[in-house]
Amino acid sequence: MTDSNTPPEALTRPDGSPAKLLVVDDEDSLAHLLVEALAFQGYDVSVAQSGSAALEAVEEHDPDLVVLDVNLPDYDGFSVAGRLREAGKDVPIIFLTARSGTDDLRDGYDAGGDDYLTKPFRLEELSLRVAAVLRRTLAVSAAGREGDTVTVADLTLDLATHTVTRDGNTVELSPTEFRLLRYLAGQADRVVTRPELLKHVWGYHFEVETNLAETYIFYLRRKLEKLGPRIIHTVRGVGYMLRTPKDAKE
Repeated sequence: MTDSNTPPEALTRPDGSPAKLLVVDDEDSLAHLLVEALAFQGYDVSVAQSGSAALEAVEEHDPDLVVLDVNLPDYDGFSVAGRLREAGKDVPIIFLTARSGTDDLRDGYDAGGDDYLTKPFRLEELSLRVAAVLRRTLAVSAAGREGDTVTVADLTLDLATHTVTRDGNTVELSPTEFRLLRYLAGQADRVVTRPELLKHVWGYHFEVETNLAETYIFYLRRKLEKLGPRIIHTVRGVGYMLRTPKDAKE
């Protein structure tokens, strides 16, 4: 891992205070390095070195983002993320792991992760990804409580409660799935490209090799199509479109 001479400026909460990060890693040297680098940027950083300590730290510190190692001495990172989501905690999570297999990626995203960084990584890349996630989630936190709803066909999104129904049936979505569906619904009947999704849903304002968009489109389809016909369609070679089933042509 190498550091950058010009790390991204730390993002702040709506009240102007530094964003709060929780670093979870049981390797002392790496945890110290991450805390030092992120604190140097201006973030308010705390650390936990086990899954159980991470769960307690989220309750105590109410972080804006968790940098979560997968291999921990008690619960693994995926289990920690799953417990947080089951407890109603929608704090963004960036996984750190040496695992890179498809099954591992799926487990991470299924657990409610927002991003996934494979070791070894550059500190600059972690800093960029932290900033990208916070840029999006802090803005949603500040502006997303107005109580509006968005409706497309039989699909309704409540922006205040982050709940989704289809034909009157509740659809359980992770925070990332909700953000993706919200963006697609807001652009209904228009093709949305992969780079556009990465920018507006994940906050990436830079080139990045990732299958996040494809993975989460698959997850959304799997959940929505249990309750009705396909509503998210692939426009081959271009991107995706959310449109009413009666107009759909694959």
